[in-house]
Amino acid sequence: MKKILLALILVGSLFAGDIIIKQSECSVDSTIKNIENIVRKKGLGVFAIINHKGNAESVGMKLRESKEIIFGNPKIGTALMQQDMTVGLDLPIRILVYKDKDGSVKIAYRNGEWLREHHIIDAPKKIEKINKALEKITTKAGQCKRD
Repeated sequence: MKKILLALILVGSLFAGDIIIKQSECSVDSTIKNIENIVRKKGLGVFAIINHKGNAESVGMKLRESKEIIFGNPKIGTALMQQDMTVGLDLPIRILVYKDKDGSVKIAYRNGEWLREHHIIDAPKKIEKINKALEKITTKAGQCKRD
């Protein structure tokens, strides 16, 4: 029994770092707008903004405020997909902004290492570039004086 429990703990810890969650000082809408502005200034394409709460309401269900922005750089994405087409399942990049149970606004995204660990690619510099960009974008987007 102890071995099974230890194995479960180890498996859980392996995946614990896949999703990075940060606090935002802004509202959900302002955080998404900040991300969109930062991404566009960097010359990246914004493909969609999904309003999860709005979608839930459209079918008579309730959900805390939650929006997801989907964006990317076709040059990097294409280079990764040339190595393994299934990378397309995880691209373009997505950032989820939501209110948690306590009313705090959170920014969540998947660590770029996920791509390397779940697809057959050899692109450490591109993964590092993705991680650095996501870190900068999300940190800056979550900074508001007053919202």
